[in-house]
Formats: sequence, structure tokens, C-alpha cells
Amino acid sequence: MTDVVVTGYGATTPLGGDAASTWDALLAGRSGVGLTRGAWTEKQDLPVKISAQLAVEPTDVLPRVQARRMDRVEQVAVIAAREAWSHAGLATAEGEDPKVDPVRLAVVIGSGVGGAVTLLDQDDLLETGGVRKVSPLTVPMLMLNGPAAMVGLEIGAQGGVHAPCSACASGSEALIWAYRMLKAGEVDVVVAGGAEACITGITVAGFVQARTLSQRNDAPEEASRPFDTGRDGFVLGEGAGLMVLERREFAEARGATVHGTLAGIGITSDAYHITGPDPEGTGQARAMLASVRTAGLEPSDIEHVNCHATSTVVGDVGEARAIRKALGDQPVLTAPKGALGHLVGGAGAVEGLISLLSVRDGIIPPTLNLQDKDPGVELDVVSGEPRKMELAAAVNNSFGFGGHNTSVLFTK
Repeated sequence: MTDVVVTGYGATTPLGGDAASTWDALLAGRSGVGLTRGAWTEKQDLPVKISAQLAVEPTDVLPRVQARRMDRVEQVAVIAAREAWSHAGLATAEGEDPKVDPVRLAVVIGSGVGGAVTLLDQDDLLETGGVRKVSPLTVPMLMLNGPAAMVGLEIGAQGGVHAPCSACASGSEALIWAYRMLKAGEVDVVVAGGAEACITGITVAGFVQARTLSQRNDAPEEASRPFDTGRDGFVLGEGAGLMVLERREFAEARGATVHGTLAGIGITSDAYHITGPDPEGTGQARAMLASVRTAGLEPSDIEHVNCHATSTVVGDVGEARAIRKALGDQPVLTAPKGALGHLVGGAGAVEGLISLLSVRDGIIPPTLNLQDKDPGVELDVVSGEPRKMELAAAVNNSFGFGGHNTSVLFTK
């Protein structure tokens, strides 16, 4: 069966408006967390006043008319897709034939929440001005498949447009479904990843009531603390990350640059609790082992794990235990959410991209704000400075409310 290779990627995140600036900022140890901007913050007195908002506003990138026809989550997906498409060398001039047959081109983009901003804004208009004030584009802007649909229209994909929804594992699950489509020979190219833009009063309030958000309003950049004994919850973020995945034969035939291989996938479910992970970490361990098996490797071959680690009290330690159970003591860990915050449906894709770049460039970014490692984390975690380390294989974990467990494995 064919290999699945990565030929392009794009992102817009709290650390940068594209993939390169995000990667550079992560290696430099910068934080994307700050006081939440927005008029709604003044109207709603919420105990959490921090978040990881985009470094570059979508309306500074997209034409005004186009931006107004899309929800924020659709905007970030399109921005990341344009970068990935161009980076893969698939962009064409007007009138030029496409470099991939549209019926052999697909899109898979996951989101955990979808068009929350549109839903809230249009409901306000309905309540204050009546039905005539509601936009006729409301449903296309709020629907969960909106990001995938918009990107499908952008690149002319006719081989299928899909939108997996598995909470914080959505972006990673999108990569998994793309892998399966390519392995089955259904298409030649898939643009896949995740997007989220749901920093709103209702989502913040809901997470506050669930006691999952950090309340370090006085020190935003220090709030997200994966694996640290002082962690008190995650920081809500926004952004998108997309990859162009291809069958190796197709990529080689068109002379594409290959940045790495999506070599293994694992997907399981806990059937334990709607929000809490199985404390034994059994499902998480099975997902990691499945990614190793599908890659044709052994657990001892895995040198690095990019962790889901959200900075919650229970989740971080549980994941570390699951990693030891599945892969042993040798993997070196990192947790990008210390710098990025938690991008929810976009997290798995952006962090998957970080894993890919770690393998390609031989360097692991540090876990920000890790000053006193929890004694329950009995593995080596990179902190302080990036660590140069030649990597043959790395696993990226993403887990979500509902008991979703996903692991994707990248090799050179």
C-alpha cells in the first residue's frame, strides 16, 4: 500500500499568522496568551479574562466582502488552506489547468464547536430587531461543516468534503480520515486538519462552570502550565492548522517536496465519562499502540510524544501514565498548549504539524511554564530551551470530551 506523505502545510494561531511564524515563536518560548480582546468582554463579568486569541486577525488577511460571508472559524480554515495549498506547489494561475484532478481531491477539516460566533450574533439580532435582521447566510456560517465546505469550494475539491466532530480530537481525527482515504486509493490528495474560533462569553462561562479553565488573570502568559504542579486549568485558544496529504506516488510524479510521512494512526474511545478521561488511560494507550502498529514499528522505536496535555490537574498525569504503559520510558515529551493555549478542534492539527516539523528539523520545542514537574509525570519533558534531537518517529496525541482518543505518528 502507498505511503501518505505531507507536501504542504499552513496555520494561523495565537503565535503567528502562518506556519513559519508559529513554529519560530514556539521554539523561541513565546506565549500567545493574553487578556481577552472584544466588546463582549465588557458586557459580561466573567471570572476568566484571559485567552489565546489569534496573532493576526483574519479580517487583516481576507478581502472584506469575503470575510463578511464567513464565520470566524471558516475564515481561519480558509487562511490556513491557502497557505498549505501554495506551500504544496498546487496553486495555479487563472486559466491554468489544476495540478490535481478535482475528482481525486478531497477535504477533511474537523471542528469541535463550529460557528459559535455567528450563532450568538444572529440570535442577538433576532431578539433585538426581529427576523428581518437575521442574515440569510446564518446557517452556512454556523454549520459545523462550514470550514470544510469553504475550503472545498476554495480549491475545487470534488472527491469528498468531510467534517469530523470529536471535540478536542477533531483536527487529529481529520488527519486519520484523510490517511484512510489515501490508503484506500479513493483520492490522490487531501487537504486535512482542524479549525476552531469559539472564544465567546458562553463557551468561557461553560468551561468556567466545569472548572476546567485557568483563572490566572494577573499573569496570562504563565497561565497554561502543562505537567506543572501549579497548573489550574487550560487557556481557551483559537486557530487552524492544515496539511496537504498525498499518495507518495502522486507526489513523486509531480515533483513535490515531501516534508515527512503520516505513517501511523490510532483512534479509540473510552466509553467512560462525557468529560473525564478513563483514569487508567487504557483507551489512550490503545490509540498510541495502534498508531505504532499501523506504521509497522515497535513501541521502543518512538522517541518523542507531542502530548495533548491541556494543563488540567487530572488529564496531564493520566496521559503521562498512558504513554509509559503504551510506549515505555524512552519517549521525550513536550506540550505546546503551554504557549498556544487549547485550540479545541484545531489543536490536533496544529500540534500534529508541530510534531511533523520536530521530526523534519530534529528539534523539540519546550513546554512553556514548566517549572516544577508533577511527580506523577515520570518521563522526560522538554522545558526551558528547545532540544536538538534527531527523530525517526514521533507520536502526536489528541483527546476529547466524549472519550475520543486519537494518535497520529509521523516519520521522516
